[in-house]
Amino acid sequence: LLRDIRGGVVGTIPAAIAFLRKARETYDRIVVVGDLTMILGCRMAGLTGVTYLDVYRSGFERGYWTIEKQLIRATCGKVFCRSEPLAASLRTKGIDATAAGNVMMDTIPRGDYDARSRRTRPLALMLLPGSRDTTIDNFRIQALALRRLPAALRPDLFLSLSAGVDPDTLASIAGLSFVPPATRETADGGTLTGDLTVHLSRDVLGNLLDVADVAMSQAGTATIQTIGSGVPAITFRARRNRHARIKGISALYADARILVDAEPEPAADALTLLLGDDHERKRRSAIGRERIGPPGASAAIIAELSR
Repeated sequence: LLRDIRGGVVGTIPAAIAFLRKARETYDRIVVVGDLTMILGCRMAGLTGVTYLDVYRSGFERGYWTIEKQLIRATCGKVFCRSEPLAASLRTKGIDATAAGNVMMDTIPRGDYDARSRRTRPLALMLLPGSRDTTIDNFRIQALALRRLPAALRPDLFLSLSAGVDPDTLASIAGLSFVPPATRETADGGTLTGDLTVHLSRDVLGNLLDVADVAMSQAGTATIQTIGSGVPAITFRARRNRHARIKGISALYADARILVDAEPEPAADALTLLLGDDHERKRRSAIGRERIGPPGASAAIIAELSR
């Protein structure tokens, strides 16, 4: 619904409110997943007792404003926050809030792919070039950065293919050759070969995280899941991102993420730092786990809705 409202499908605020009022008459329980925009909509439609899963506010960029707490108290019966300080700030206002974990960490996909059997070097790097119009160029920059590494630092390479990304195109842009899958593993996406060897897979992020020491990521949710799994990430500055968004994300990730310009040289420098310093890698890994939070939210939400 939120997507439809912003995209103009629902059209007007009165139409959106009418939709929510109909939902009040139709459904026994209402769950809002996202930000406070829909909580405001629920309030305007007279809905109360809403279960709210706040997946955006982390508490590291800022807490809840007073007016936001008032809105949540008037509308929500139960709130699931991403951090205990956020939940505690709501409880002081009489709101039933808890921090049961990060629901994004409950949804890391796994499948039929043996990443560990493909390991040959001391360290492994996971490549997440993204799923948007910059995917191909992101991989080109990643490949150029990898070629700048000393031979002794070059890691095993695993790339997670997003839907619609053609491996032949990836191979062409990076000066490599695509070799189709050689196993019967359902997630095996084949291999890119040449002066770099890149193992391809689809929809098995969890399998890759089991073996990855560092990531280069332009993905969205997958970056959060990667950092939360204790794998430090290097990301590129996206020109289209608003300054406020960059600032908020940086406040959340802190040193668990290294943000660089989308150029081979700074990307290679960041790789050299993380691959060449075990202590630095472990320090950043611990920060990532603490900032993103553990899994477990899904079970708590189901328990609440099943009461």
